[in-house]
Amino acid sequence: MLPLPKDYLTSVMLNISLDDEAEQYLVEILSHEKTSSRELLQRLLKQYWQTLQPQQTVPQQTVLERMSNRPRHFLNGSENLSDRDIRRALIAERLQSRHVHRQNSEE
Repeated sequence: MLPLPKDYLTSVMLNISLDDEAEQYLVEILSHEKTSSRELLQRLLKQYWQTLQPQQTVPQQTVLERMSNRPRHFLNGSENLSDRDIRRALIAERLQSRHVHRQNSEE
């Protein structure tokens, strides 16, 4: 079969025989989605076709990089900052060093 040009429109008439269970599913889906069977079929075909397409790989980014595009090295820490005692000690250390730095700059 020859490939069709991109601007060539095709029209397909479908006649499908469904069993009772499948027909009931279709009726429930159509009433829930409030759409026609034609639109539902088009949407399902498009979704299925997209699952068949190769997934584009996205470079692994950290949450921080995705949110604000900050470099990964900002996340590198030598300590587990989720532990409260470690955070308190680190803050105390930074405040003490800032205090010492200010005292030395005043002299």
